[in-house]
Amino acid sequence: MNKEIFFLLISFKIFGLVLSSSPHKYESIFNFGDSLSDTGNLLLSGALAFPVIGQLPYGETFFQQATGRCSDGRLIIDFIAEAFSLPYLPPYLAVTDQSQSFQHGVNFAFAGATALDAEFFYERNIGSILWTNNSLNVQLGWFRKLKSTLCSNKEACGDFFTKSLFLVGEIGGNDYNYAFFLGGSIKQLQATVPLVVGVIANATSALIEEGAVELMVPGNLPIGCSAVYLTLFQSPNKADYDRHGCLKEFNAFAKNHNYQLKQALDTLRQKYPHAKIIYADYYGASMRFVHAPLHHGFYGGTLKACCGGGGPYNFNNSARCGHTGSEACQNPSIYSNWDGIHLTEAAYRHIALALINGSYSTPPLISSPL
Repeated sequence: MNKEIFFLLISFKIFGLVLSSSPHKYESIFNFGDSLSDTGNLLLSGALAFPVIGQLPYGETFFQQATGRCSDGRLIIDFIAEAFSLPYLPPYLAVTDQSQSFQHGVNFAFAGATALDAEFFYERNIGSILWTNNSLNVQLGWFRKLKSTLCSNKEACGDFFTKSLFLVGEIGGNDYNYAFFLGGSIKQLQATVPLVVGVIANATSALIEEGAVELMVPGNLPIGCSAVYLTLFQSPNKADYDRHGCLKEFNAFAKNHNYQLKQALDTLRQKYPHAKIIYADYYGASMRFVHAPLHHGFYGGTLKACCGGGGPYNFNNSARCGHTGSEACQNPSIYSNWDGIHLTEAAYRHIALALINGSYSTPPLISSPL
């Protein structure tokens, strides 16, 4: 048997065992975030005239059709829903047009969303690059609007949300992406980190005040290992790269964001001792397969995109995945990077499993590792 197929069969079997043995702990999930967890809001909004995420190869791996997810298949939020035997979260805009039920949760995440409000970017003359104005605060507003249809009073809401998991992110990555891609320096962006972290912490606090008791707050991914960063910020200086080929300064930036976020969550835990506030270590979970790609089945590598328009990392800004001049690899499951910015279903599966079994969630998502 081909070793790649053998590895995939084993990993699918292990994940299946995790799902089948997991407790039915949550009855609903509410998710806030950006393109790492958007299950269709950007596509349904009609914000983009020619949305490539609305056509193949996006969605080809699992759904066999484009769903508005920025990947070839399922996302971390999908695997978390599966782990607790819940249906995939409907996007908020599908709920508002009454085409889908929301009793098991809703996904408010919006591709391109920022933690900071759009005004912040317009005040600095970079608002024109924003994909959307649907920031984290806007998504919170959507939740509050929907809340009255979920429960009628404080007692009923308390009972409902006690059985719910809230995911606040990943979000904040776009706050940095927009600025970096327009030429902002790491030194300049460092000053933005406390602002971004503050908004995420405030949103987490607001949800607890609304009745949430179990919340997961993810940190940032290792952006220095992302094909888009590796392409746009290529350096002739070998010292700028770590031994795995990632840009050290950008990964250090992501780690600083994550450090400040963890500090903010510690403060919230003291303020709300009754709430379970989980830090999801996306960075650490991702670096496992950057450090050992073959061990995780990524025979195509972890730095080069599966779908793109050429170049050393297969990311070409003038021929991005889904656009003319781009092409998708034959087997996305052996790549961790999907389109230069987002990850493949295979990579998201590894991250999700690490969160679900508690090895990269603090405190663990479930009471004991599976």
